[in-house]
Amino acid sequence: MKNINFKIAACIMTLLLFSFCAGAQYKSFILSPKGDTLNVVDKNNLKQGRWVISVVELRGEPGYDEEGYFKDDKKTGPWRKYNSTGDILAVENYKAGGKEGVQEYFTFLGDLIRHEEWKGYDPERPYDTIAVYGQGNNEVSSYKIVKAEQYSVPNGVWKYYAPGEKFIKAETYDHGRLIKADNNTAIVAKKPADVTGEVGKTKEILEYEKKYSKKKRKQMEREGKTSL
Repeated sequence: MKNINFKIAACIMTLLLFSFCAGAQYKSFILSPKGDTLNVVDKNNLKQGRWVISVVELRGEPGYDEEGYFKDDKKTGPWRKYNSTGDILAVENYKAGGKEGVQEYFTFLGDLIRHEEWKGYDPERPYDTIAVYGQGNNEVSSYKIVKAEQYSVPNGVWKYYAPGEKFIKAETYDHGRLIKADNNTAIVAKKPADVTGEVGKTKEILEYEKKYSKKKRKQMEREGKTSL
């Protein structure tokens, strides 16, 4: 019995020590039921690491949950969005806070309804090469090098689908400029792989919501309080 009590006390002391060290590094954070650090705000008021965010219903717009990573207050990598019943709504990809690469949006049944391709600002590339189009047509007349600025624009192929993933149309963009539009109702979309590895929300979101009510989560995020 003494040995068991010692182990329990050691676990409690380890958790308290972890919280104290993290608290010295972070301005605020929360712990998931498994002890993972979430929703970190560092001492410079910048969001860092994995975040789980709940957005409440507002003016008729349905609420949703989203999860992903922040780096220096900017979204980075894949972000997943779910509705209130756990159905995945979107998988968006970010770089330096802007959309970058493929973005996909789904119905509550999991059918793909829109595939987008975006180009975002790359802080490691101070200059960018863009096409110059001729007057009144979409023919490229030349290219020019410009100083890169913070942006995120449609760039590549966008595809639209009706319920059941039946292809409606495709659009091709070049740095935000629509250069081609095609319709072909004979094409059927290929169903994407399950991006979560399971139906519904990921384990982090399920654990987070199991421990904290929606009201409590909003209060904690607003006040920047920690939870053990």
